[in-house]
Order: sequence, then C-alpha cells, then structure tokens
Amino acid sequence: MTIETELLEQEEQDLYEHLRIIVDKGQSLLRVDKFLMHRVENASRNRIQTAIEQGNVLINDKTVKASYKVKPLDVISVVLPHPPRDTEVYPENLLLNIVYEDDDVLIVNKEAGMVVHPGYNNYTGTLVNGLVYHFQQLPTLPGNDGRPGLVHRIDKDTSGLLLISKNERSMTYLARQFFDHTITRKYLALVWGDIEVDGTVSGYIGRSINDRRVMSLYDDPEKGKWSVTHYKVLERLNYVTLIECQLETGRTHQIRAHMKHIGHPLFSDAAYGGDRILKGTVFNKYRQFVENCFEVMPRQALHAQTLGFVHPTLKKYIYFEAPLPEDFETVLQKWRKYGTQA
Repeated sequence: MTIETELLEQEEQDLYEHLRIIVDKGQSLLRVDKFLMHRVENASRNRIQTAIEQGNVLINDKTVKASYKVKPLDVISVVLPHPPRDTEVYPENLLLNIVYEDDDVLIVNKEAGMVVHPGYNNYTGTLVNGLVYHFQQLPTLPGNDGRPGLVHRIDKDTSGLLLISKNERSMTYLARQFFDHTITRKYLALVWGDIEVDGTVSGYIGRSINDRRVMSLYDDPEKGKWSVTHYKVLERLNYVTLIECQLETGRTHQIRAHMKHIGHPLFSDAAYGGDRILKGTVFNKYRQFVENCFEVMPRQALHAQTLGFVHPTLKKYIYFEAPLPEDFETVLQKWRKYGTQA
C-alpha cells in the first residue's frame, strides 16, 4: 500500500467516530446526552441529541431517548459524523522561529501554545496559517487538505522542532522516511516519580473509552495503532525525573500516554493527570514550590529537542537541536535547586 492510498483510506475512516463506552461502576444516574457531552471530544449537546434521535446512539444494543439515564456498567455505542472542516487555509503574518531553510525544507522551532494546523475551533493563528503567508504553494498529500507542507506535527502545548516540506518532491521523500520510521526524533520530558532504569513502552494506542480527549494503551490491535517509545534517564531530581524519549512511531499524544501508562505522567500535563502533586512530601512549603512550578509552566513538560533525517536533495543525513524554552529551563533549575535544599 502506498503512503497516498493509506492517507486516503485514513481520511475516509476519519469521517466518522465509532465510540464504545462502558459506564463506570460508580456512575450516578445521569441523562445520556449530558453524560456523552463529557465523553465525546468536541461534541455539543445539540449534536449528541441529533445523533440519539437518528438512532446513532445505542445503550446495551438498543436505541434510547435523550432523557434515558445511564446506569453503572451500561455499554454505550455511538456513531458520530465529524463536523465539516474548512480546508482553505488563510494566510496570516505570524512570527516564526525558523531554524533552517533551503529550497526543499524548512525547520521551525515551535513555541508552546501554538496550534500546528487549522482544525476544529482553531482555524486561525496556527503554524500553517503563518507558513502559507510566508511561502506560496506549499505541497500537500492526498487526504491531507488544510495541512500544506506538514509531514508530521506536535501538540499545541509541546515546544520544539517541526519539519516542513516546500515542494512535492521533498514532501514525498520525507513522508516515506516517516512512514518507514527512519526519522530521528528525540524529546526531553520531565516526568513525575523516580525512574530507575532506561526502558521502552509499546502497545496499541487509541482513544480512551472513558475520555475521548486523551489516548490510552491497549493490547488489542483492534483498539489502536502500534506505538513504540524508548526512554533514557538523564537526571533524577528527587520527585521528578528528566528523561529523553526517542520515538520509533509518531502517534497522537504518544509520549504523554506512554508515560502515564507506566505510572510517570508528564509534569504539569493536565490531560493526563500530571497537573497535581503525585510524588513528594505533605509539607506546605513543598506544595507551594510545586504550585509555583505549575504557574511558571502551565503546560506539559515536553520539548521536541532533536530532529534528524536524510535530506531529499543532498541525500545525506542532517541533524538539528533546539534548546529548552525558558519556561521548561526555569522549572528544571527550580527542581535542581530544590533538590540541594531537600
């Protein structure tokens, strides 16, 4: 199967969300439309009610009304069409931190907080809006409308290096390297807990059955896509550890979900439970210290530090590295200083 065919098939699959939710044992009685509002990503109550009316929501294999109250261990099946996406990208004069550029590729050091490409609720102010302003006729792959030049992406609140293609030939050449997992990508992450040894996390990653906004790891290939992250301990700082993660695959929220899975959520990662004190003492002074760190870096402690690939024209391996952004560096120094005082 070609990359183009795979992307087209994935696009067709992405037209609909097929959800299966098993209600928790401790769930109190709650209308199904209200219940699903908190379980389905980017879904309004009106959209959910319409799906119920059309028979697209089944509970224990039976259609229900919106007033049905879910009970513990109910099995809810949902089929929802994705909202139509405006695939036209509007150029915006945004400041981009360009690390490297030639006729084929562009490497950007993305700041935390910037969305990579337009999507639901984020049609302006994205990295792609800025790219389209600065560079005309960026290439796309089939099924990749609205994402010109992109062969990969990183989360909104993750900082670091992104590789952009400037023409069709380089787009295809680089996409093959990502498809074959030969691109080198290393991230720095600050995680909760003391990681004793280096290791690897692998499994099938897919949407959580309890919260569609986050990803979970499964043993069943029917529930997700294969994912592999190798991690190495760089520095132990009492209750947190600085690690380097090397991606073998590049799935949505991969590092965040993998580290959560092994009991070491990323520091300050609200979506995966890292925005509360998970390790340490009960003393007020410690609590205030951690909360101050959260204020300095109110986002997951994850930075795409290095990027290496074979250049499409030069045909040689080139490698780039981006220093830690100020918020990450400040929090790291705080933990180092705290460690000497503890």
